[in-house]
Amino acid sequence: MNIRDDYRYIKAKEKVECIKGFYGNLTAYVIVITLLALLNFYTTSFPWVIFPAVGWGLGVIAHGFSAFGYLPFLGKDWEERKIKEYMESDSF
Repeated sequence: MNIRDDYRYIKAKEKVECIKGFYGNLTAYVIVITLLALLNFYTTSFPWVIFPAVGWGLGVIAHGFSAFGYLPFLGKDWEERKIKEYMESDSF
């Protein structure tokens, strides 16, 4: 294997780990929010479960955007382009 293939393998492995982490986060979110919703339903009439559901849900969405490469604010491959730009710049 040459250096380019090694780099691609490392990047692919990092991507798979990131996606795997997202699915773990999503699974934990579904289980915990379901348990909290049941606890909320059986203990009080105020729907307090929406606060952790929305807060953690926004985090899960952000994690999903990151894991699957959808970053609407920075664009696709923004980080790599900036690294390349800084490496090629003489003034950096």
